[in-house]
Amino acid sequence: MSWTYRCPHCKGVVNPDETVIVLAAREDKQILLGFHPKPGNYTLYLPPGEDLGEGERWDFYCPICRRSLASEEHENLCSLIIWQGDKRRRVLFSRVAGERATYVIEDRNVAETYGEHAASYEARDKGPGVPDGTWPWHKIIK
Repeated sequence: MSWTYRCPHCKGVVNPDETVIVLAAREDKQILLGFHPKPGNYTLYLPPGEDLGEGERWDFYCPICRRSLASEEHENLCSLIIWQGDKRRRVLFSRVAGERATYVIEDRNVAETYGEHAASYEARDKGPGVPDGTWPWHKIIK
């Protein structure tokens, strides 16, 4: 099944083919970054000679409207709308280079989790008194 990704702001399609394209920025550098549309596949497509730098936090923007893709749920996560057939979901993904943590959100719940860093990401966001199986940012998922 194919995936169609859209900007949460302008609703423009950001994967015109089999690559999701975002504008990535850090300090004085801006590049177009491509990644595989299948959640959990962390293949990146970078311009020749570019490197993201392990552990660096990047800002991602829609290449159409140029609005930030930063999520409201967590400062290290970005958000896009994802369509699979007739099913609309959201995908949250880390904007920290090398951190593999992806969450597919359906009906305000985490439907799928991908990446070897996802479990530790959940654990570090879990505050005192938060029951098992919940995360603080689940409460505001739209």
